[in-house]
Amino acid sequence: MATKILISQPKPQTEKSPYYDVANKYGVDIVFRPFIKVEPMSAKDFRMQKISIPGHTAVVFTSRHAIDHFFNLCKELRVEIPDDMKYFCVSEQVALYIQKYVQYRKRKNFHPETGKIADLIPIMVKHKTEKFFVPQSSAHNDDLKNMLDEAGLDHDEAVMYYTVSNDFGPDEPFDYNMLVFFSPEGIHSLKKNFPDFVQGDIAIACLGAKTIKAAEEAGLRVDLQPTPELRSVPAIIEDYIKNH
Repeated sequence: MATKILISQPKPQTEKSPYYDVANKYGVDIVFRPFIKVEPMSAKDFRMQKISIPGHTAVVFTSRHAIDHFFNLCKELRVEIPDDMKYFCVSEQVALYIQKYVQYRKRKNFHPETGKIADLIPIMVKHKTEKFFVPQSSAHNDDLKNMLDEAGLDHDEAVMYYTVSNDFGPDEPFDYNMLVFFSPEGIHSLKKNFPDFVQGDIAIACLGAKTIKAAEEAGLRVDLQPTPELRSVPAIIEDYIKNH
C-alpha cells in the first residue's frame, strides 16, 4: 500500500480538502510539493515580443496565474486597462478571480459552464468584433491559437510569465510510493531533477492526455488516471490504496 504520496501541486487552502480525508482514513502521508513554479516576466522581456496591449478590447484568461501576471505586468508597463475591457475565461472560478483586480461585472465577464476551453470558443464567436489578447505561460502550446484561428477571431498571444522547474534541494528527501502529475511540465521537471530516476514499484498518476503522453515518452509507467467512475485525484488515490 502506498504510504507516502507526492501531489505535485500547492497545498490546499482549506483543511476540508478531500486529500486530507483520504490521508486520515488510510493513514497515508500526503505531501504537497509542486514540481514546477511560476515566475514573473520583466517589462523589458515583455517589450521584446513587440506586442502592444492597448488596442485590444478583450482578454482571454486560461488560469488565475494568467490574471495575476497580466494585471501586474500592465501596472509595471503603466498600461491603463479601460473600464469597458471584456474578459473571456475558461471557467467561473477563473472569472471570479478577476475581481481581485477590477470590479466584477457579469456583462463584461464570460465563461462556459463546463470549464473547457473548447466551449469558450463559441461564446467568443458571439463577440467576434472584439480584438482578443491572450496572456500565456512560457510553457504553452499552439492549441488555443489554432482554435482562435479556425474560429476566425482577431487575436494576439504574448508570454507574460514563466513556468519553470521547481528544483529539489540536495538534502530534500524523495522517498515516495506514489507521484501525482498534472502537466507535462511536471514530468519534465522530474526528469531534470532526477535524470537517473528508476520508477520500480513507485505508482505514477497523471491527469490529462498530454501529461500521460509526456510520462510515456519519458519512459514512465502510468498506473493511475481518471476514469468516468473516478474523476477526482483523491478518488483515484483511494481506489488504488483499497486495491493494493
